[in-house]
Amino acid sequence: MRKLNSYFNIRFSDGKLTFIDQRKLPFSEEYITTGDYKVIAEAIKNLAIRGAPAIGVAAAYGLALSVQQDDDPGKFEDAFYTLINTRPTAVNLSYALKRVKKACENSTSIYQSAIAEAGKIFEEDVIMCDKMAENGIVIFGDSPKTVLTHCNTGKLAVAGEGTAFAVIKFAFSKGLVNMVYADETRPLLQGSRLTAFELSKNNIPFKIINDSSAAWVMKNKKVDLVITGADRIASNGDSANKIGTYSLAILCKHHNIPFYIAAPSSTIDINTGTGKQIIIEERDSSEITSVSGKGVTLSEYEVFNPAFDVTPAQLISGIITESGLFTFPYNFK
Repeated sequence: MRKLNSYFNIRFSDGKLTFIDQRKLPFSEEYITTGDYKVIAEAIKNLAIRGAPAIGVAAAYGLALSVQQDDDPGKFEDAFYTLINTRPTAVNLSYALKRVKKACENSTSIYQSAIAEAGKIFEEDVIMCDKMAENGIVIFGDSPKTVLTHCNTGKLAVAGEGTAFAVIKFAFSKGLVNMVYADETRPLLQGSRLTAFELSKNNIPFKIINDSSAAWVMKNKKVDLVITGADRIASNGDSANKIGTYSLAILCKHHNIPFYIAAPSSTIDINTGTGKQIIIEERDSSEITSVSGKGVTLSEYEVFNPAFDVTPAQLISGIITESGLFTFPYNFK
């Protein structure tokens, strides 16, 4: 077994934010420390920081740091709009930024109020991760299961232990996980790079599969349940997550395999009625035409590269939050 090594995603201390550069994983564990909100905004854009809860936490600290040197309302406003426009799909980003902004209304010190609220968001996320893990244990029943997951939902996606990954990790500690299939999650390979990294760090048995193998794995009865995270959940339960999640939900329906989502309540957008209203981010064509900067096809070919898809609520067996396990028809109030 590998020795359990410590790693973290985001930390704030001495007036600066430190985060692991996820673009370098799993080959190199490099951390970036900055007091500049523009560096944080760029890190969110280029996926050095990723994961819906994590980008919300990082953006909250970034907004506070924009006025660390002076309580300039103009700088604060400019930073707010810079950060909120980095990624359009994950609701945690706007949720965190709006919370920090509201906390600073009529404040005698914008920075002190902002940094205090960012700290609260961080701590709340840690607690929510733990509660999601505890609430999700029920989906495993009394016997060990083999799990399939998509993209990355561990410590690298949040401030705490994770969303779907935290559920898997907690179940494994109770002897309820035999093994995990980790989808590679094209095109940026968050599964084969990041989830595999975290599974290995936590000594959880796993195998990486390419995304197109999922149907065959299910047909051959190698999977007992699927669990993923989400970047935005509409009030009716429609859930946006990394591209390829919708395909998994359809496959689960066909093969009679439970499909679950784990996400904190901050990912639920009560103001968004259905998945049709969720804006889907489209990313640069180079993510398809190249891998790690090396071309795999001609760069001039036209590309359609949506970062997310939306899984209809009726295909989801249950949504796990820090408040409990919800089932269709969804009522989060």
